[in-house]
Amino acid sequence: MDKPEAQIGPPQTGLEPNYTKPFVTITVLFFMWGFITVMNDVLIPFLKESFELTYFQAGLVQFAFFGAFFFVSLIYFGFSAIIRDPIGHLGYKNWIMISLVICGLGCCLFYPAAKNNQYVLFLGALFVLASGVTILQIAANPYAAILGKPENASSRLNLAQGINSIGTTLAPIAGGLLLYRVFAGPDGVTIQSIQLPYVIYGGLFFLLALFVKFCNLPAFSSKGALSKGSGAFSYRHLRLGMIAIFMYVGAEVAIGSYLVNFSQEMGYAEPVGSLYLAYYWGGAMIGRLLGAISLSDSIRGARQHLFMVLVAVLITGLVYLVTAVRLDDGVFSMVFMTPRQIFPYLIIIALNYGAFLLGRSQAGRMLGIFSLIAMAMLVVAALGSGDLAFWAAIGVGLFNSIMWSNIFTLAIKDLGDDTAQGSSLLVMMIVGGAVVPPIMGHVADLVGIQLAFLVPALNYIYLTFYGFSGHRVIVTNGTSGSSGPKKPNGESES
Repeated sequence: MDKPEAQIGPPQTGLEPNYTKPFVTITVLFFMWGFITVMNDVLIPFLKESFELTYFQAGLVQFAFFGAFFFVSLIYFGFSAIIRDPIGHLGYKNWIMISLVICGLGCCLFYPAAKNNQYVLFLGALFVLASGVTILQIAANPYAAILGKPENASSRLNLAQGINSIGTTLAPIAGGLLLYRVFAGPDGVTIQSIQLPYVIYGGLFFLLALFVKFCNLPAFSSKGALSKGSGAFSYRHLRLGMIAIFMYVGAEVAIGSYLVNFSQEMGYAEPVGSLYLAYYWGGAMIGRLLGAISLSDSIRGARQHLFMVLVAVLITGLVYLVTAVRLDDGVFSMVFMTPRQIFPYLIIIALNYGAFLLGRSQAGRMLGIFSLIAMAMLVVAALGSGDLAFWAAIGVGLFNSIMWSNIFTLAIKDLGDDTAQGSSLLVMMIVGGAVVPPIMGHVADLVGIQLAFLVPALNYIYLTFYGFSGHRVIVTNGTSGSSGPKKPNGESES
């Protein structure tokens, strides 16, 4: 007897529900996990100095955090392959609440870690926190996609990722202010300075969990039996896409992890260096919004180019204003960069815009071009000097911007019934953020932090291959669940 079909998504009643309020709630969650993830970039140099760590030991912060993505996703994949899909059974809303509570507990564990002055306890707290973020990622990404018309799913995900980028942009600034100004003691910044900020973050996660509980969010649980097995591995472009996600996340996290240390190597003070992180992650926000416009079918021609220029100017202005905020002795002030200081970043934005034009609104081509440019900029960062090298490293954020969404979209193309399982496998490969930073840190211990920026440059070689060639859908014997137009020679249109 056939299994009853498992339906997860809006009920097909003929009437289109209004999911605006639920979607707004979900975008807040995207903001929070972006914020808390990039806080690690401020945390690493702080812990390195406090515990007198090597670069490799400091890189274990990202290993503990992003290692959780692999282990939790692996457990989730195994459970879904052998028994049933947990989120499909209990519903998205319940799993989102569970994930937020776990995030809150992880943040609160920073208090005893600081009180006992134990680095290993910090790593444990980060693992718990990241476990919650992993479940949140697995649940919130598809949830945002199904909150409305299927044909607009990509647009909703792009918008949610843009909100996520706001969190990654503000986190270094807020983290730097909290650690180095607000909660610094009479003797300056100590390990205890970290206690209250993370307790505050934990409280915010608990409040969000309560808000979700009482918010009228559709659960979207399954009433029928859910399919089992591991059919997603049948798809070559998904397997190669998993490696691409590993390479992309590993490179992006590694660069952000050591950017503050790199800024010190270039002669910048540590609190100032944390502010420059906002330009790295702010570049991702600029690029993602430009990518959403570039890949949109509703805006074409001169209007599209005008919108892209306006968005680039507005978001750059926002980052410029936010990074000017200073807090000294309880008094806020504004310290703006001079036009000469900001000019290199404007040149990189213009280069980014040119790359979008060369991409011709094709996800694979755009990924290949952006990867080539990112690789070249890291070579300049590693072998150059002064402001040129520093801004080259920061500017990579602009070219990382579209990589997650483009890789993800290309990797799950034509998976049919195996799409959900394929998505969980891609989330699992965020473990790249746990592996590449310690490798880069070990290289930095051997040859210095500047030359170590050649390590993530190698990742972009593979991403260039995947963008130009590896993403193509090749149908092989035994592949099942595939849907979508196929060429006569067995290759899907892409």
